[in-house]
Amino acid sequence: MRGRLLVAACAVALLAGCAKPRPPLYLWESFPRQQYDALQRGGAGAQEQIAALEEHVVKARAQNAALPPGLRAHLGMLKLSIGDPGEARQLWLAEKLAFPESAPYMDQLLKRLDGPAAKTEKPA
Repeated sequence: MRGRLLVAACAVALLAGCAKPRPPLYLWESFPRQQYDALQRGGAGAQEQIAALEEHVVKARAQNAALPPGLRAHLGMLKLSIGDPGEARQLWLAEKLAFPESAPYMDQLLKRLDGPAAKTEKPA
């Protein structure tokens, strides 16, 4: 009985060791560190960050991998910082679509982007 149990345990361990690991849900790479550095104001300039994030997007698409939460939003903030509000808007709308839980924050950013001249919707 003990021998069978040992053989079964070894077989399970061997099969578990051979199992293909699940790929990560998102292609994170250096995004969290880059975002941290940018928020600490010690990182690269906006143009360099934009180039790195856009390269990240291209790599993710080539690997058919999902972009991590916040990447589009952060890229939108960077685009706004260099004077491209149209691209910022598109990125924030894309973030909202990809991650519906981000909608309240994205809506707030979009509202601020529109400024005080924006029309508010009134319930019918």
